[in-house]
Amino acid sequence: SAILFFLFPGTDVGVTGGSANKENAEAVTHGTAQPLLWTPEPWNLLVTQTPAKEKAKEGETVVLNCHLNSPQRLSLTDLMVKWYKEDEKGQMDLLEKNVTILPNNSRVFMSGDLSQGDVSLVILNVTTNDHGVYFCEITLPDGKVVTGDGTKLRIRRALGLFGIEESIGTIIGVVAAGIGGIVVLLIVLTPQLRKCILCMRQESHQ
Repeated sequence: SAILFFLFPGTDVGVTGGSANKENAEAVTHGTAQPLLWTPEPWNLLVTQTPAKEKAKEGETVVLNCHLNSPQRLSLTDLMVKWYKEDEKGQMDLLEKNVTILPNNSRVFMSGDLSQGDVSLVILNVTTNDHGVYFCEITLPDGKVVTGDGTKLRIRRALGLFGIEESIGTIIGVVAAGIGGIVVLLIVLTPQLRKCILCMRQESHQ
């Protein structure tokens, strides 16, 4: 009968013959086919932003929550975190590769523990310019990008003395208009006042 030689990875050359040839050939085929068909499982990550809407008053500190959850044993510290804001002016990047990128701005930074999946964003001393929709974006080790649903931030102006939201510009305008009106009245009424005074003097002389 014919003698076949089979070479197994990591083993010496083995010699078989007769009816065992078919079984060993199947074993070799099965052993080499599995690694060729195996592909790495894609990374899966859930990015959760809460709440969907947030309100704050000028001067307050805001925390925009973002949490990561992976069903796999994914090393969260290897992830790249990015935060950006969208408003009527377009998109503005605030934080890239886990670090604030705004020039001369220490008001915005990432808080929490990345290893625990907390990549929340903190904004100190908010102003009306901070309004917009904030997105938390994560880049996975395989290059895949996962983005949260966004948090819409609205900023209220600071309250006035009587608990009413006031605009300094509006107050100045009202006062200026009032003063202007008084001046106009004085200018218009001055000639008439002079006539009246003259009339009273003439009557007193008579």
